[in-house]
Amino acid sequence: MVSIYLEAGGVEKRLVAQKCLELGASSARHVVSDMNNLTSAQNVIEETRNKLGGLDYLVLNHVGGSGRFGPFQGDMAAVTSSMTVNFLSYVQLTVSAMTMLQESQGSIVVISSMSGRIGSPFTLAYSAAKFALEGFYSSLRRELRLREISLSVTVAVLGYIDTDNALKIIGDKITMQASPKEECAREVVRAGVLRHREVVYPYWSLKPVLLLKEWMPGLIERLLDKFLVLENIL
Repeated sequence: MVSIYLEAGGVEKRLVAQKCLELGASSARHVVSDMNNLTSAQNVIEETRNKLGGLDYLVLNHVGGSGRFGPFQGDMAAVTSSMTVNFLSYVQLTVSAMTMLQESQGSIVVISSMSGRIGSPFTLAYSAAKFALEGFYSSLRRELRLREISLSVTVAVLGYIDTDNALKIIGDKITMQASPKEECAREVVRAGVLRHREVVYPYWSLKPVLLLKEWMPGLIERLLDKFLVLENIL
């Protein structure tokens, strides 16, 4: 049996907590938090410490900010918001949870994106945040290993997944087929439990692109651009 604590709150999190209990969790709680406020993010970990007394897995999977899928208009507020929600709050949660995770020799699972490996047009602020995540957590993994701290860091590099949010934002703006969220979740959980350094999903369509972009970046960018439906974006 396991205790589960969920951040970000709302109706969806209550339903997830209920489902966890149905599947056998000894307890499942959620806390409402504003990830655009780093103090609020820190409070999530304090609540976790108070209610559970420890932490084995920190899964960072929230997304937000005031950015949109469309041409960049020089809106610095959108950039700041995206960097805060999609990067800085991840770091704040990690820093706040580090003592508990070291005590349990636990795991950090970070949800990233192909947009954190290959620059994405029309979503500049989001892509920048994902690049920052990749830099921070790959560096953290190496530092933990050099310091001989038994704490794993798994980065999930995801493509286009058929979540409600993704379909709503870009469903009519790209022709790429979305991959199933259920299978994606299983692969991410498996990688985290096995303490893999990285999981790429969908593997066979995404991994070759990530490998080839080092050799032929211009070609890969042009190929990816063909999936964009510009008349629905511009």
